[in-house]
Amino acid sequence: MSSIFQDANRKQIANRRSKDVVLHLVFIAATSIGILALCALIIDLLVDGLARLQPELFTNFPSRKAELSGMKSAIVGSIYMLLIMLPISFILGVGAAIYLEEYAGKNRFTRLIQLNISTLAGVPSIVYGILGLTLFVRLMVLERSLIAGALTMTLLVLPIIIVSAQEAIRAVPKARRDASFALGATKWQTVARSVLPSSLSGILTGVILAMSRAIGETAPLVMIGAMTYINFLPNGLKDSFTVMPIQIYNWISKPQDEFKELAASGILVLLALLLIMNFSAILLRNKYQKKY
Repeated sequence: MSSIFQDANRKQIANRRSKDVVLHLVFIAATSIGILALCALIIDLLVDGLARLQPELFTNFPSRKAELSGMKSAIVGSIYMLLIMLPISFILGVGAAIYLEEYAGKNRFTRLIQLNISTLAGVPSIVYGILGLTLFVRLMVLERSLIAGALTMTLLVLPIIIVSAQEAIRAVPKARRDASFALGATKWQTVARSVLPSSLSGILTGVILAMSRAIGETAPLVMIGAMTYINFLPNGLKDSFTVMPIQIYNWISKPQDEFKELAASGILVLLALLLIMNFSAILLRNKYQKKY
């Protein structure tokens, strides 16, 4: 009887190992296909856009002539929008996460709020464009301005920041809180001096990744009326604006090959900016993980 059971166990182990090998090969193949497709896209962009990656791309305004066209107004508009979004979304997002994790009781109401926040994090971005058009452009009469675009994009990234900040706060060991309370600290002192420093790496990573998503979005800004052709810089929050994805869309929609080369150059600039932001998130995470 024992030999029969041993043979059955050997067969089960052999089957598991063969399945493990097959799944391992499938995962390697899927990863390789994704990497090859990404490499092909990047090579295609480099072939089309590298020649147009000149200083004039950053210093010239958009023009109807491809040889004179640049994306200065789009780059500045994207930077302005990020500078407006960052403090608003950080304060509101992290504040909401602190309240939900540290102060709000676990009841039916808070569970409903949590469910809605998690659902909003996966809503298509164009829905936020419709909301921004209704709320900021028409109801608050901000018109098709830079501040309306920044507030619309803030709505887009807020659920992402709240969820990531909650996860970072939740990962702080309970022993840290207990030790702080044992030393006589108040609830806010514990949160400000123990919980937040320990979770700061995860919070900053989530905020930067949310900003990375926002800088590449087009649909919400098209919905609120961001301009596709602007040859001036915004001087105030109520001025018209454009951003890099919209400028790229404007170029790629033109029939001339020169504008398609400009669009490829713009995509390379946008990719470089996204890589810098993601690399910054990794550096900040590693720095604060070592510190705390």
